[in-house]
Amino acid sequence: MLEIGFYGLGRMGGNMARRLSRGGAKVLACNRSFEVTERIAAEESGVVACRSLDEVIAGLASPRIVWLMLPAGEATETALAELSGKLSPGDLVVDGANGYYKEAQRRAATLAAKDLAFADVGVSGGIWGLANGYCLMAGGEQAAVARIEPFLRLLAPSPDNGWLHAGPAGAGHFTKMVHNGIEYGMMQAFAEGFALMQAKAEFDLDLANIAELWRHSSVVRSWLLDLTADFLKEDQGLEAIVPFVSDSGEGRWTALESIEQGVPTPVMTLALMSRFDSQGKADFGNKMLAMMRKGFGGHALKG
Repeated sequence: MLEIGFYGLGRMGGNMARRLSRGGAKVLACNRSFEVTERIAAEESGVVACRSLDEVIAGLASPRIVWLMLPAGEATETALAELSGKLSPGDLVVDGANGYYKEAQRRAATLAAKDLAFADVGVSGGIWGLANGYCLMAGGEQAAVARIEPFLRLLAPSPDNGWLHAGPAGAGHFTKMVHNGIEYGMMQAFAEGFALMQAKAEFDLDLANIAELWRHSSVVRSWLLDLTADFLKEDQGLEAIVPFVSDSGEGRWTALESIEQGVPTPVMTLALMSRFDSQGKADFGNKMLAMMRKGFGGHALKG
């Protein structure tokens, strides 16, 4: 039987553990909150609830595979430091977080010095991945990715589609980073287009019907459009929605990468700037503009 250690059972990680279990794998699972681990283990016969990484490691046969689905940054770094001191030579660690690809490259080298293998896997699929499967972008040496291939096949929509060995260490997270940058741009284009139609009051456009129409044979049909059509059926005005859009590190890293390479990515970068604007980070600049306009033109300030 396939077996794997799994640390991090949030919205994405919990469903990934479930999907692995339903595919026939034994998952020794661990989470900061043991209640979450117990609940998933109660639901899935293939999930074994563990209270600590020590318990996960002790329960796995060598050579072990431990997959991390933790927030990028400190949480992942702490877990990797702990694992590197507890695992045995030949064991493999997978970082499935939305991590920065340069960190993945560094971590691969650090673990290799301890004779530990490493793979970075960008994971897309969100809350729908349990039912529909995940899109998985793996980075690492050929031997490392070959070891996790059976698990990639279980997590993907089908064994032969939805996963890829993208390249060496860092390539998985790099590919996912660019993927998310593209996602920002696509979302922004849909948002602006529907806002333009909503503002054309004289036509009294039915946005839900238009979204549904475009889902069929249109060149802009996509899963994002499917989701848009779904929520517009319920509420076209969105008056109760706060116009605040969070941004992840992925969008920022994509913009920084374009600057480092000197490759223009205006759509993705402007989509990121629009998210900053929605968070109120343009407010002071707009106040400055209002004051300058008043200064040179005598234009009244809005009360």
